[in-house]
Amino acid sequence: MRMLLSASFVALAVAAAPAFARPLTIEDLTMLSRIGAPAVSKDGRWMVWAQRETDLDSDRGRFDLWRLDLTKPGAAPERLLADPQKDENDPQIVGNTVYFAMDDAVWAVPVTGGTPRRLTDFKGGFNGFKVAPTGDKIVVWADRLPGAPSLEEPMIRKLADAGSGRTYDQLFVRHWDKWSDGKRSQLFVLPLTAAGARGNGKAVVGNLVGDTPSKPFGGAEEVAWSPDGKTLYFALREAGRIEPTSTNLDIFEVPADGSRAPVNLTADNKATDNQPVVSPDGRTLAWFAMRRPGYEADRQVLMLRDLATGRMTSLTEKWDRSVGSIAWAPDSRSLYVTADDTQETPLFRVDATTGQVTRLTQQGHVGAVAVTPSGPVIALDSLTAPADFYRVAATGTPQRLTNVNAAKLAGIDMPTVERFSFTGANNDTVWGYAVKPANSTGKVPIAYMVHGGPQGSSNNSWSYRWNPAVFAGAGYGLVAVDFHGSTGYGQAFTDSIRNNWGGWPLEDLKKGLSAATTRFTWLDADNACALGASYGGYMMNWIEGQWPDRFKCIVQHDGVFDARAMAYETEELWFDEWEHGGKTYYEDPQAFEKWNPVHHVAKWKTPQLVITGEKDLRIPYTQGLAAFTALQRRGIPSRLLVFPNENHWVLKPKNSRQWYREVTGWMDKWTGKAAANQ
Repeated sequence: MRMLLSASFVALAVAAAPAFARPLTIEDLTMLSRIGAPAVSKDGRWMVWAQRETDLDSDRGRFDLWRLDLTKPGAAPERLLADPQKDENDPQIVGNTVYFAMDDAVWAVPVTGGTPRRLTDFKGGFNGFKVAPTGDKIVVWADRLPGAPSLEEPMIRKLADAGSGRTYDQLFVRHWDKWSDGKRSQLFVLPLTAAGARGNGKAVVGNLVGDTPSKPFGGAEEVAWSPDGKTLYFALREAGRIEPTSTNLDIFEVPADGSRAPVNLTADNKATDNQPVVSPDGRTLAWFAMRRPGYEADRQVLMLRDLATGRMTSLTEKWDRSVGSIAWAPDSRSLYVTADDTQETPLFRVDATTGQVTRLTQQGHVGAVAVTPSGPVIALDSLTAPADFYRVAATGTPQRLTNVNAAKLAGIDMPTVERFSFTGANNDTVWGYAVKPANSTGKVPIAYMVHGGPQGSSNNSWSYRWNPAVFAGAGYGLVAVDFHGSTGYGQAFTDSIRNNWGGWPLEDLKKGLSAATTRFTWLDADNACALGASYGGYMMNWIEGQWPDRFKCIVQHDGVFDARAMAYETEELWFDEWEHGGKTYYEDPQAFEKWNPVHHVAKWKTPQLVITGEKDLRIPYTQGLAAFTALQRRGIPSRLLVFPNENHWVLKPKNSRQWYREVTGWMDKWTGKAAANQ
C-alpha cells in the first residue's frame, strides 16, 4: 500500500513541480528553513515562532522570530525580529508581549512589532525561561553550583600553582557530550515589573540536588506555572551515587516565592514522571508516568492529579500507546497528546473524565502543539515534506498555515514512499517502507537503513541527519523496517528487544529485506548496502559477523563494537544494564556477551565505513576506533571518519554535508554507482 500523505502535501508537490524537476540534494537539505515550536496568544490571534536559517559561512544555524495573524485567512508570515548578528529564540506570548531569549538575557517586544527591550541583567548565562501567565514573574533555569541562593556567580579563588586536572568522587563525571563542572540546572524566580526583571532572582529548588530541566534534552516542557502564577511544577531526578543508574524523575511543587521547600508529588513512583502541565482552570495537574524503574522506554501513561484533594488518575492506562507530549484544551475538559502509532505520530484528544482517545490527524509526524480557542495549531512533517504549521479542526484534513520552504523546494521532485508489512520474528506483523527515487527507471541499488534507539521508529517524519529523500535523490531505493523493539506497536513489541539485541531484530531485518525486494521489483536485490547509527550502528557490527555475505558495503555510525567496554564506558548506565537484563556486567557478563559483536570479528568481510564523534560520550569514539582497527587488521576495505566537534549526532552544516558525501560516496563505490557516473 502506498504511504498516504495529506492532501495538502500532495497538492503542494503537484503545484510546485516544474516540467524538469530534480532530486533533493544534501546542499538543498542543509539550507532549508526550520520552524521551532509555536507560541500563541491567549485570544488565539497571534502565533510567533523561532525559525532557523543556515549560516554556512559561520557553519551554524541562526534564529529569527516570525509571526502570523491567525484570524486572517491566507495571511502570510511576517518577520518580527531578524537581526543577522543575533539569535532571537524561545518566544513566549503573555498578553500582547512577546518574550524571547537573546544575548544571554530575556527580552520583550510588542507582538505587533517595535523595538526590543532587555529585561534581565544577571551574569553567567542561562538555559531557558518561562514567563508566568500573570506576567509578573519569570522563572529562569541556569547552571549554577548546587545550593546557589540566586543566579549570582560566586567568586572562586584558584591556587597560584593550580593544575588543569579535574577530580570526581562519584558519577556522572560526564554526560552526553560534556564533562561535569559540578554545576546543576536550577530554577530561579525573578519579579517582572515595568522596569524589567532586574537582579539575580531567588532559587526555589531548596536543598534538592539534580538538574531541572533534566539533561541533556530536557527543556520548557519540564517546567510549568500555575495559571495564577503562584506555584511552579518541575521535573527533577535527585542526584547521588545512583544517578547514572536511575530513571526516577519526579514532579515537584513549590511556591514561586520560595517560601517553603519543594514537595515531591510522585514519590511513590520510582520510575520516570515528567512533563507537568496545569489545566487552565488551575484544578488539575497532568503529566506522564512510566512504571518500571531503570527503563527509559517504558510506556508513558497520561496521569492526572486533583490539586485540591491529591487524588490521582491513570487516564490512558488502557491505551497501549506511549504519550509523547501533553497540552490542555482551553476548557480543561480534554487534553491533546501525541504518540507513535504504526509509523505515524498523530495528534490525539483525550477526554479528561473518561480517558476516551480520539485520533485527530492521520498521516505524518506532529512535532509541536500549541492550543488556541479555535483548536490546536501543530507543526507537521513527513518523509517527503519538512515541517510547516497547520490548524487542526474537529474533523477533516488539517488546514495549512505556512509554506516556509516553498521557494527552496521549487524545482525539486520528492521520492515516492510505499509501506509494506510482513510476518517477522515470533510470527508478529512487522512494518516497513520503501522510498523510490523520483523519475527512476529500471532497478536501483538499495540503502537498507536501520534506526537507532533501539526503542525508536523509522516513521513518516522528516529528518536532517538521516534523510531518506536525500538517499533517494542520490539514486538509492531506501528501505527501512520497524523491527522488534520499535515504538508505535504496543509496549510488548517495544519490550521484546530486551536481552534480544541480536536475535529477533536481525530476523526481522532479514525477512524485511526479502519482503521488500520481492514486492518492489524496482529494487536491485543483489546490490545493497546497509547503514545505521547508535543501535543501528551496533546492528551493522552484528551483521558483519552474522550476515556477512548479504551486503556490498556497510556504513556504521556510533555503534557498539564491544559490549563489555560499552558497559563500563557509557555514562547512562541504566540504559545498557536494562537492555541486557537489569544487572551489571560483573554480575551477569553472559547477558552482555551473548550479543557482543567483538566475538565474531573472524567472520567479518564486508567493506565498512566507520563514523564517530570525539564528543560522543553515549557510545564513546573508542568503540568506532576499535571497529576500524578490527577491519584494518583483517584487511577488509574500510574507512574511518572522525568528527572532533560532534557528539552522538552530526549537527554542524558543513559536517552534515561531509557526512552525506562520505556515506553516499562509500555506497557509490561498492554498488558500482561511482563507476557508472564517470
